[in-house]
Amino acid sequence: MVQKYQSPVRVYKYPFELIMAAYERRFPTCPLIPMFVGSDTVNEFKSEDGAIHVIERRCKLDVDAPRLLKKIAGVDYVYFVQKNSLNSRERTLHIEAHNETFSNRVIINEHCCYTVHPENEDWTCFEQSASLDIKSFFGFESTVEKIAMKQYTSNIKKGKEIIEYYLRQLEEEGITFVPRWTPPSITPCSETPLSSCKKQAASMAVVIPDAALKEGLSGDALSSPSAPEPVVGTPDDKLDADYIKRYLGDLTPLQESCLIRLRQWLQETHKGKIPKDEHILRFLRARDFNIDKAREIMCQSLTWRKQHQVDYILETWTPPQVLQDYYAGGWHHHDKDGRPLYVLRLGQMDTKGLVRALGEEALLRYVLSINEEGLRRCEENTKVFGRPISSWTCLVDLEGLNMRHLWRPGVKALLRIIEVVEANYPETLGRLLILRAPRVFPVLWTLVSPFIDDNTRRKFLIYAGNDYQGPGGLLDYIDKEIIPDFLSGECMCEVPEGGLVPKSLYRTAEELENEDLKLWTETIYQSASVFKGAPHEILIQIVDASSVITWDFDVCKGDIVFNIYHSKRSPQPAKKDSLGAHSITSPGGNNVQLIDKVWQLGRDYSMVESPLICKEGESVQGSHVTRWPGFYILQWKFHSMPACAASSLPRVDDVLASLQVSSHKCKVMYYTEVIGSEDFRCGRSPHSRCCGRLGVVGGRLQSHAMCRISSGVGFQGCSGDQEGVAWGSFVGTVTPCMSAEGECQRQS
Repeated sequence: MVQKYQSPVRVYKYPFELIMAAYERRFPTCPLIPMFVGSDTVNEFKSEDGAIHVIERRCKLDVDAPRLLKKIAGVDYVYFVQKNSLNSRERTLHIEAHNETFSNRVIINEHCCYTVHPENEDWTCFEQSASLDIKSFFGFESTVEKIAMKQYTSNIKKGKEIIEYYLRQLEEEGITFVPRWTPPSITPCSETPLSSCKKQAASMAVVIPDAALKEGLSGDALSSPSAPEPVVGTPDDKLDADYIKRYLGDLTPLQESCLIRLRQWLQETHKGKIPKDEHILRFLRARDFNIDKAREIMCQSLTWRKQHQVDYILETWTPPQVLQDYYAGGWHHHDKDGRPLYVLRLGQMDTKGLVRALGEEALLRYVLSINEEGLRRCEENTKVFGRPISSWTCLVDLEGLNMRHLWRPGVKALLRIIEVVEANYPETLGRLLILRAPRVFPVLWTLVSPFIDDNTRRKFLIYAGNDYQGPGGLLDYIDKEIIPDFLSGECMCEVPEGGLVPKSLYRTAEELENEDLKLWTETIYQSASVFKGAPHEILIQIVDASSVITWDFDVCKGDIVFNIYHSKRSPQPAKKDSLGAHSITSPGGNNVQLIDKVWQLGRDYSMVESPLICKEGESVQGSHVTRWPGFYILQWKFHSMPACAASSLPRVDDVLASLQVSSHKCKVMYYTEVIGSEDFRCGRSPHSRCCGRLGVVGGRLQSHAMCRISSGVGFQGCSGDQEGVAWGSFVGTVTPCMSAEGECQRQS
């Protein structure tokens, strides 16, 4: 298993040349890094003008490992080779390091980069990435990995401190400015031209490698994480270390790396639809920073949010008046930690009446709107209090709770709500204060606690009777001035008092079922299952040539191949796959096949687009300008791994991916629409992955940002100005997909 590390962008508010001068002080040894014993120069190169200086060193490290392990390995020191490439003209320093010792058993690579800040030329950015791959190590692979991870992270933490230490040392000596490199012709040397110029060039050259070694090699020495990929600080798409500390909190280097890597993956696959950084962090925390597990639940949540348009629930959905009058809950100031405070008077709420009057889905939607409001309030409080606030506190008053609240359909609705919230809003509950718990509470707790995550349950504080008024009670978490009046406090609480819902507002079971179905299906997206040998297909009839077929779909599970076909005659009536092995019994498992098995490609129907392979987690938007009237078939087909050819072995990543597929089943969520060509003016490529966020306009979707085009995707069946039309929007008049610079960016 390869361990990887990717750092955030670390910003030094000093010029590049001064940072390099600080690095020069770190060699030949650095007392702040005891493990770095020394180094020998292996190769060195300097350009004639002094702008380029490349130096390669063999570094000696005293690894902090158990004596027994060193004895078994037969070594006392570990050697690394580090290559530093300084370009004074471009003001960059690249550091590459790899292990020499045990290179056939352990592979360590590290890449560090110092560049000028893109928005301030007097600041310097630093990034590093690393990778650790332990093939074998005398049966101590796990131990070596832990040692490497521990020492690498400790060296990362020291990196900035060491540079700042030498910067202070330079300042004490009166050195606060180092001139930039200039070509020899501009700054001619007078009396001792050769000697003084050489000194200046040599000085600059040494400065850099030294720096390189410490930040690059020391960290590398016991490297665990980094992939040797060049990195350049770009605040637009990379995270700044200061930003992480200010808005996300104190994270360990490995936690930062997990956040950055998951964020990068989302940017590559979910163009324009990734959640905010603090929400990505919530999913990582919910899975103890296991990237694979966090990625899985986040992809499911993103699909769920898109399907039910949860992102727009606060703007597009108004709670029924019954909820506004009888739902005894609401936001009330904040707790002592700055978390938004939500008060729920559950004991005063007629859960049976609400379910009978509204149905389960309306209650769920209302709870979702509460959670969305909670996310918004966390962002506001983060700005107000100047520290990261990513969760809220919930105060639940159970006075009045009785057997009526244990009505079975009501408990069922509660469990459903808990399940949805747990899956899509992880780590948003900072603390739950349950007050005045009656004797019936243990019964309710027994019913609901198995559905609550262990981490969430640890945040519960339960008080019986008036215990909340004593030591360790409410005053430890909420300021006295904002304790609600119904809890003997001084603050008037505007939360509705609840009460019994009038039976005149009750609705019949049939009415509630229809209403629940309406809420559940109130989405423009449809879901389908794709099986090996059983693709999902939809039919679109085109009357007018040059119409535009647009599509937007997410690959929720597995890998699929997307195809578009044309036929002059209509296929047989759609038939759903009813194979028992596929167990298709719900709308989420819809599978329709249109192309008859006796049809032949090229005779009965033709392919009008090149096949597009879509990986799990990808979001794809595109369009096709129809050339002829007739019947167009959009097909999602199971993507099988290609057979191993004698001359071409499959990639390791593909083999691993195939082993991870538990069944021959894929899932997609899609939306299609046909638009007249006169309304479709976006001149782009057919298969695009749009990174623009989708907004609701008049109840329909509209794209607001640029699109990234997948290169290498052919376009068949159109020519001239029609060729290269892309999906821009699902609104009558289409908004072109443009980047901030006004042009579409092609994805390599």
